[in-house]
Amino acid sequence: MIRKVLIVFLLITSTTLLAQRTSSSPYSFFGIGEQYSPRTVENATMGGIGVAFNHYKYLNFTNPAANAFLRQTTYSLGVLNNDLTLNTADTKQSSTSTSLSYVALGFPIGSKAGFSLGIQPLSSVGYSLSNSEFDSNNDLSAITLYSGEGGVNRIYGSFGIKVSKEFSVGIEADYSFGNIENSITNQRALVSLATKYKEESIIRGNSVTLGTQYHKLLKDNLYFNAGATLKFGNDLRATGSEYLYSLTLSGAGIDIPRDTISSSSSTGKYKMPLKSILGVGIGKNDKWHLGLEYQSQDALEAEGFINNTNSSFKYENSSRISLGGFYLPKINSISSYWNRVTYRAGLRFEKVGLAIDGSGSGTNFTSIDDFGMSFGLGLPLKQLSNVNLGFEYGKRGTTANNLVEENYFNFRLSLSLTASGSQSWFRKRKID
Repeated sequence: MIRKVLIVFLLITSTTLLAQRTSSSPYSFFGIGEQYSPRTVENATMGGIGVAFNHYKYLNFTNPAANAFLRQTTYSLGVLNNDLTLNTADTKQSSTSTSLSYVALGFPIGSKAGFSLGIQPLSSVGYSLSNSEFDSNNDLSAITLYSGEGGVNRIYGSFGIKVSKEFSVGIEADYSFGNIENSITNQRALVSLATKYKEESIIRGNSVTLGTQYHKLLKDNLYFNAGATLKFGNDLRATGSEYLYSLTLSGAGIDIPRDTISSSSSTGKYKMPLKSILGVGIGKNDKWHLGLEYQSQDALEAEGFINNTNSSFKYENSSRISLGGFYLPKINSISSYWNRVTYRAGLRFEKVGLAIDGSGSGTNFTSIDDFGMSFGLGLPLKQLSNVNLGFEYGKRGTTANNLVEENYFNFRLSLSLTASGSQSWFRKRKID
């Protein structure tokens, strides 16, 4: 009965994923919004490492070659709760959001291959910003409001196979889709009507990722892993409409449209460059693992869009370095449940690929960095299943140069339900 309820829940939550707003970050103003790296809760709690990590029952969204090591069918879903505090030089504001991180299924194919598929958010837009202008007497002369909502999701299929005892290769293909709405509202002093420029975009695109892993058994049950992935450059195409109209702003903040000044179709695209990830790891099966990972990507390019015509920001090369691992005291302990718990931890430092000029001069740009510390627990359940808890504290941005510093606390939760490769959840039990 529980399994049937879970299957219905997976179907419902996967459709909910397509319509949710998951970001309240002002940095989601740029590009396709706040971008999410595809990571399971297990990987995220180890600082985000995954390109050189594999396991017989854990899914891996970072490297498709890791599917070759799957020996158990795994159904997994993840949830993220984000507590965000925004700091400027003189103000502070807090918000909380909860969203579904992924719904995925992975299963072995024979003894040397595996496949996984699922749905995940790729980015989220959810900002509301304002800019005030003052005249020579320091009286408010105009106020401009910037707002946006929406996001992009992806459906993926990933396959991995062992080509030798020590090497595995994999390929992943995904399809990205979503809707983003950006708007700029301007209200000038002593003018009864405001003007609003709104752009509605439908985002579509696809991409391909290749991956490989090297797995070498050493003495005393130790192993050494190395992994690499290449996500080829791709375009996220956008089509939609642009509107310019006058309106009245009610006291409750509701727009009351008056006259449409102009409307037209709009097109644009985000050119996503090649992304590469390299990593190494060492450990002992079902005992411990320690890994180091580096990711790099050239600057994103954008054509069109109202939120990309501002000289106060620019895209730049992005990079990430992660260090993390896990420790499992005794997987088959009978005397202590906590000895069967998996303990995970990691660090992550990231240059997000965005530089902003808070002065507005177009010459004083500050790169936006992101630093996070994570810790997690893998709690075993009956029938090989487990619940994974993750906690992450991080800081993004800075209050220097009139910018915003984000302090965030992420709580992650995932449920992984597994069965051996020869078993199926959908097979009726026989009673002798």
